[in-house]
Amino acid sequence: MPELPEVETTRRGIEPHLAGRRIAAVAVRQPKLRWPVPADLAEQLVGQRIGAVLRRAKYLLIPFPAGTLLMHLGMSGSLRIIQGDEPPGYHDHVDLVLDDGRALRLHDPRRFGAVLWVNGDVTVHPLLAGLGPEPLSDAFDGDYLYARSRRRRAPVKSFLMDGRVVVGVGNIYANEALFAAGIRPDRAAGRISLARYRRLADEVKRVLAHSIEQGGTTLRDFVGGDGKPGYFKQELLVYGRGGESCKLCRELLIETRLGQRSTVFCRRCQR
Repeated sequence: MPELPEVETTRRGIEPHLAGRRIAAVAVRQPKLRWPVPADLAEQLVGQRIGAVLRRAKYLLIPFPAGTLLMHLGMSGSLRIIQGDEPPGYHDHVDLVLDDGRALRLHDPRRFGAVLWVNGDVTVHPLLAGLGPEPLSDAFDGDYLYARSRRRRAPVKSFLMDGRVVVGVGNIYANEALFAAGIRPDRAAGRISLARYRRLADEVKRVLAHSIEQGGTTLRDFVGGDGKPGYFKQELLVYGRGGESCKLCRELLIETRLGQRSTVFCRRCQR
């Protein structure tokens, strides 16, 4: 699944091609995504000018004068800028045709993505209203994590991946940040000190920012907005490396499952 860095990479890749353009046409070839694509999407969008492409958590937001287009890439979705007359493939479900003849195309084999229209304040939409702060914002730091974690018995990795606590710290980046901070992922969130949470918050910011700079993590289903794959996977220290040697101490990395998600850690480097 595309995580926050992949979505941010996509946002940065497509925004220069969309900002200032008008929607000339909308083609919906498959409306049955995770939620139905609105039947009146073309009526809402045609003729409207795009001001920017924003991101909230893993959602892409394209605000218009009359409302906001809310998009999610789901498990396997990707967005491309293509020539408007390029024939669609089987999994190319939605095109937003621009006034310069190009189009923004949603490709989504598993159809877990979303294309929704929101009237009014998009921040109060049910998909966004209960979300925690952005991990790269000033609202997210170790003091915040420490305060939210008190009396929490859940593993710290599950706590860190809770979108109500902080958005966008998916499985890959939670594994990497906890390793960098030296914290075992299965430790109870409420038993971690303020000093260690301050280090963890710093590592979350560092890992995410670095991944964004590298273009996201190269996953089977993701390529960036410019069609090029990300490169962060080359630098992963623990995720996907269960049973291999720790790159710091050479101890064999342990792979287990927390919250039904693959979790890898080093017994010597993390405590």
